[in-house]
Amino acid sequence: MLTPSPARYRWTLCALLFYATTLNYLDRQILGILAPMLQRGQGWSEAQYGYVIASFQIAYGISYVLFGRLIDMLGTRIGYALSAAVWGLASLSHTLASSWRGFALSRFALGTGEAGNFPAAIKTVTEVFPESQRALATGVFNSGSNVGAIIAPALIPWLAYRYGWRACFVVTAALGAIWITLWLLTYDPRRHVHVADPRPPTRSTGWRDILRRRELWGLVLARFVTDPVWWFLLYWTPKFLVARTAVDLRALTLPLIAIYLAADAGSMFGGWLSSALIRRGMEAVRARKYAMLTCASMVVPVALVPRVSAMPVLVVLLSCAAAGHQGWAANIYTLVSDRFPRHEVASVIGICGSAGSAGGALAAAAIGLLLYWTGSYSVIFACSSVAYLAALSILHWMTRHRDTI
Repeated sequence: MLTPSPARYRWTLCALLFYATTLNYLDRQILGILAPMLQRGQGWSEAQYGYVIASFQIAYGISYVLFGRLIDMLGTRIGYALSAAVWGLASLSHTLASSWRGFALSRFALGTGEAGNFPAAIKTVTEVFPESQRALATGVFNSGSNVGAIIAPALIPWLAYRYGWRACFVVTAALGAIWITLWLLTYDPRRHVHVADPRPPTRSTGWRDILRRRELWGLVLARFVTDPVWWFLLYWTPKFLVARTAVDLRALTLPLIAIYLAADAGSMFGGWLSSALIRRGMEAVRARKYAMLTCASMVVPVALVPRVSAMPVLVVLLSCAAAGHQGWAANIYTLVSDRFPRHEVASVIGICGSAGSAGGALAAAAIGLLLYWTGSYSVIFACSSVAYLAALSILHWMTRHRDTI
């Protein structure tokens, strides 16, 4: 049997990262799609829905740190497979839930397992891709988050109306089992030294050494501020469109597909832009920041959403915001893989992801309560529109006069 070339091997792994990220977001998007049906059927209030979302965020935040460190210790092959196994079982557990509290427990378990996806994926990119290709590879696999969100509105309503909502969670668990098999058969750490980085890995770094770095805290704060916007778009967009336009759940398929296709394009555009600037001779950190500024500017018009009622205009505004976030994400992930040693990458991604999840959990609870009290999305969209520019200012200030980030 012929051994695949280094380029084919690394892009095969990238395809598996894409698959895993697609499934990761399909699993979490199911609840957002089913929310109107479940709220009517089980009588959830807006506040209770917010608590269900927050339970995922809390577990995701805690487990992000733990899985990040575990993946650095166990290695990407075993750590990633373990993460996928946990979230597959958690997906199945939703079929046993009969109240919002039961769903909250299942979402907590799902968040625990899903937290391993990005630390493992970014570490894989760091292991097998050279610096000049990492942002593009990250943009490609990260676009799976949007593909998952595209598949969800096309698949989930059909499954739910034909076979019942529980079938949705059974299908994703089966897809997860397939991915684990492919991953274990494909991933070969013996080949990595010949693919990207010939340097031997350095000894493990302690938490204290990582946490005292100023540049880490710039990344942490940036994720804390911006991740909640994506969680809001992911979980509340279907509910907002139903309430704003009075359409049936099944009529959301094309609008949601359009929004997440735009996000898909934004992910790859963000990765391509910073990589193109580096190829033109720009220093890596500066190139990432220019790309992030471009993406942050794309989110600003989302403040107009509460003033609009026409579906086409709503789709355009939400598409710009989703594309801007994903382009931003491709670059902030790559900052870690570019500038931290590869034996620290999963740990750093875990810390930053935990901060983002903490922000998302707080935001989910606050959004649920705000909608319960006021019924208005105006403040939420206004804060979302400026979050990325504020985060970039923080990140730039925390990393100025530094050659590394």
